[in-house]
Amino acid sequence: MSWRGCIVIPIYNHGASIGGTVQRLLVHGLPIIIVNDGSNAATCAVLEGLQAQHAQSAQLTVLHLPHNQGKGAAVMHGMQHAFAAGFTHALQIDADGQHDCADVPRFVATSQAEPQAVVCGQPIYDQSIPKGRLYGRYITHFWVWVETLSFAIADSMCGYRLYPLMPTCALLAKQRIPTRMDFDTAIVVRLAWRGLPVRNLLTRVTYPPDGVSHFRMLQDNWRISCMHTRLVAGMLLRLPLLLWRKCSKGAVGA
Repeated sequence: MSWRGCIVIPIYNHGASIGGTVQRLLVHGLPIIIVNDGSNAATCAVLEGLQAQHAQSAQLTVLHLPHNQGKGAAVMHGMQHAFAAGFTHALQIDADGQHDCADVPRFVATSQAEPQAVVCGQPIYDQSIPKGRLYGRYITHFWVWVETLSFAIADSMCGYRLYPLMPTCALLAKQRIPTRMDFDTAIVVRLAWRGLPVRNLLTRVTYPPDGVSHFRMLQDNWRISCMHTRLVAGMLLRLPLLLWRKCSKGAVGA
């Protein structure tokens, strides 16, 4: 099957930034699927305008969830829609302008060279990142290395990544994946457990000074802690398989 990719953008109340993000992405020629996760009226109006503006080209599709269900729910809805429409791969990117749209060709080229791999953004931050968010990521990095018995996933929390849709949607059909800020880590760990290779790409990430963050410190950190508890338990259940896979790779490389 030939490589056929699209872009999936979850959005929740990022009406001020989505237009610029779409403009920067259109130049790469990939179809764009925006999933509106129960946004406010102002954002819905912006999305209606974008959809009307690009109706002739059919390069832009806007899907609507009936109420806010979380970033993960929006991404999964977009990926399932893309897979049903015949796409083989989907590039997830944020609506708020954090991610460097100029890196899209690098993600695509890496995926085309290794279609079964999950291509994950490995952020290069500037001074705009909140320090609490930065330090918190290192805690998650440690637990992901424990959960996968591997350093293969350089950053599990970056929402800029490219998925192979067939194995990803097969996972979604069998496994309940968290739907909010714990989504990005949970899904890539479980895909790694299924044997999918992970490739990391360095990419610049900025936090716009007027950006809208939906990260809730107490609630989302609690969700992330619970997620890691479940993943560590899952790792222990899979420990023989993970060790066998690790030893097999070592034997091949010897």
